[in-house]
Amino acid sequence: MPRKARIDAPGALHHIMLRGIERKIIFRDQTDRVSFLDRFGAILLETATACYAWVLMSNHVHLLLRTGTIPIATVMRRLLTGYAVTYNRRHRRHGQLFQNRYKSILCQEDPYFLELVRYIHLNPLRARNVEVFKNLDAYPYAGHSVILGKRRNNWQDADYVLAHFDDTVTAARRHYRAYVQDGIREGKRPDLVGGGLIRSLGGWMQVRTSRKEGIRLKGDERILGDSGFVTEVLKASEERLDFRSQLRAKGYDLDMVARKAASLFGLELDDLFVPGKYPPVVQARSLFCYWAVRELGVNGSDLARDLKLSQPAVSISVRRGERIARDNGFELVDE
Repeated sequence: MPRKARIDAPGALHHIMLRGIERKIIFRDQTDRVSFLDRFGAILLETATACYAWVLMSNHVHLLLRTGTIPIATVMRRLLTGYAVTYNRRHRRHGQLFQNRYKSILCQEDPYFLELVRYIHLNPLRARNVEVFKNLDAYPYAGHSVILGKRRNNWQDADYVLAHFDDTVTAARRHYRAYVQDGIREGKRPDLVGGGLIRSLGGWMQVRTSRKEGIRLKGDERILGDSGFVTEVLKASEERLDFRSQLRAKGYDLDMVARKAASLFGLELDDLFVPGKYPPVVQARSLFCYWAVRELGVNGSDLARDLKLSQPAVSISVRRGERIARDNGFELVDE
């Protein structure tokens, strides 16, 4: 059965889980963990991707991210590919490091945001990497210590989490810590990581109750949220896919998009593929990248090969092209 496409959009909240292949270790020591976090932080800052919670376990990772200017799939591809290359070189190993496909769940923010922050940050305690809760406060491989002000980094948005608890930092940290501690008695939360309707409704009991009452509800393993949220997300996703189908039906392909981007800046098609930093060419090429990736759904890596650019260069061009389109009112399809 083919895998379903990932669902994403600017501002979407994602709970991401990734594991080592065959559940093998992906962090052998502190150097590995620091390498992963350094790369992770740099990519988050470059792509304006917000991070609210994270934890590194020996063979898996949990992240709570919000999509910024670049799709989450691109962020994760850069992170996992770069780390795997570094890890394999350092430990003189070959082959795949991570499972084929990391798990990404698009989440309804209310009421799941704080539940997910707590669930993710309690992982070291559940796995007994720390013996007692107070030791979690200074644990270096989870975002909990950053929210409490025990450690610092410039890529985790602790302020957004604390704003849910109080207006003053001291009181917010105290209430946040108490909230996390209260979650210990809940144990594992399969409803936060399981599948489809069961996860969305908080377990089988809710599903059975709804069925007894004759209520038909929508579920999807890629989404954490109530039935209405699931339906809304799927509708928006389908509309996006339908728009791309309409573009292709009208004959829009890379060549047509490139010609339009070039014409808006008074250029010939070939000018778009000439190396250099001549402003009109840079602007036209950026607009082309934006329309190709965001409107046609072209893979950024494939586009980078066609343009003989690096993947980061294409990502930057997409962001620049989005600004150019917005500021100038450029539309791929004229009404």
